Amino acid sequence: MRWKYVLHIIGALVACIGLTMVLPFGWGLYYGDGTAYPIGLSMGITVIAGGLAFAFFRDSEASKKSSVMTHREGMAIVALGWFAAGVFGGLPFYLGGTFESVVDCVFESLSGFSTTGSSVLVDIESVPRGLLFWRSLTHWLGGMGIIVFSLAILPFLGIGGMQLYKAEVPGPSPDKLKPRIKDTAMTLWKVYLLFSAVETVLLMFGGMDLFDALCHTFGTMATGGFSTRNTSVAAFDSAYIDYVITVFMVIAGVNFSLHYLLLKGRFKVLIKDPEFRVFAFMIAIFIAIITVFVYAEGNYDTVSDSIRYTSFQVASILTTTGFATADYELWPGVTQAILLFCMFVGGCAGSTGGGMKVMRIMLLFKQSYQELFRLIHPRAVSHVKMGRTVVKDDVISGVWGFFILWLGLLVLAAFIVASTGVDVVTSFAAALACIGNIGPGIGGVGPTDNFAWLPDIAKWVLTFCMVLGRLEIYTVIILFVPEFWRK
Repeated sequence: MRWKYVLHIIGALVACIGLTMVLPFGWGLYYGDGTAYPIGLSMGITVIAGGLAFAFFRDSEASKKSSVMTHREGMAIVALGWFAAGVFGGLPFYLGGTFESVVDCVFESLSGFSTTGSSVLVDIESVPRGLLFWRSLTHWLGGMGIIVFSLAILPFLGIGGMQLYKAEVPGPSPDKLKPRIKDTAMTLWKVYLLFSAVETVLLMFGGMDLFDALCHTFGTMATGGFSTRNTSVAAFDSAYIDYVITVFMVIAGVNFSLHYLLLKGRFKVLIKDPEFRVFAFMIAIFIAIITVFVYAEGNYDTVSDSIRYTSFQVASILTTTGFATADYELWPGVTQAILLFCMFVGGCAGSTGGGMKVMRIMLLFKQSYQELFRLIHPRAVSHVKMGRTVVKDDVISGVWGFFILWLGLLVLAAFIVASTGVDVVTSFAAALACIGNIGPGIGGVGPTDNFAWLPDIAKWVLTFCMVLGRLEIYTVIILFVPEFWRK
């Protein structure tokens, strides 16, 4: 492990994060809300710290074009880079006086970068707009990925870049759209930017100003869920805005490689993709079922209102965005059970959504069915397939390993949170909301609550869970395996 090389690259990543603070710095100047100084100071500290690390840990041998980044170095850079992003990303909140404790600053920062959307802010609308913009911008940067962002703009990371890409991009097998990994990263960011621009314009047509439109677009396309209002999207009380955000949450929950192919004119890719078909089917069937129950129970007076609020919440929870227009804890119990299942599933592989991912759920069911088939036909030769493609055994074993680790860490995190005095339901919901990058949960961390009241130990554990979920478990957990550090 070439630690100088690892810290050299992390320094570059930190400097990139610092440079992005120029955007909220501009909003702070525009509104004159007193945030220009703390954000500017944070930007200076972050850029200087990253630049010094980049220069001080430069390794002449590792920087040569012939040098290849190892898989272990890629894992270390991604995992440690995300934690560094959380620390430096929390500086504006700390220097701006949003929070007094370090844990709250890091929690809010990593909740943004990991696109979890869980918040410790009690009164969002009292926070100056410069800081609110930074809070939402962390979503947008983390949605497509800090490392992928850096691969797109820093040419020198092209060496060994695939190791970083594999370690960060969510899904069992990341898609490489271009021969060069830098070009793949740039392509994904162009698609991401295009959809973000379109949604911003559509939200402004619905009555939002540019600031609110940008902040809610960042939360939508990153499937993060940070809003500028205390009551989230419900504050706008607009069916048009609800439906626009619903559509773009679904778009963000789909593999971005499919969006790229669709924009290239390959219109049949969505219909042919088995993961997308299952994802679309789940959205349709869950909306239909929940609509029937909430209308029958009298939660809403009209069918149109029932469809409006149900479709928004299903899209929000299934894609792990976390925006809210209704308190689903007041809905019938069966609908809450469906939404709880949605929290486990999450979006598609290669999307900005969190959770287990639809592809993994499909592979688990297919593998389980294959075992039953073998019991009935012991001599038959069968394979697990996704569409017409045979899934390799190492992918299947990786999915099962991920599933076991995911559940085990979920239970462990819930147990630790419960040991701090939090009730069992809230502990489980909070752990699930963070490791699944969902945002709101049930119980004491429901759609109308927040995480501010939790003990500091619980917040640290949940902060760690956010990064675990965003980096798909393995990239972080492997750092705790002794063999990882041995030569």
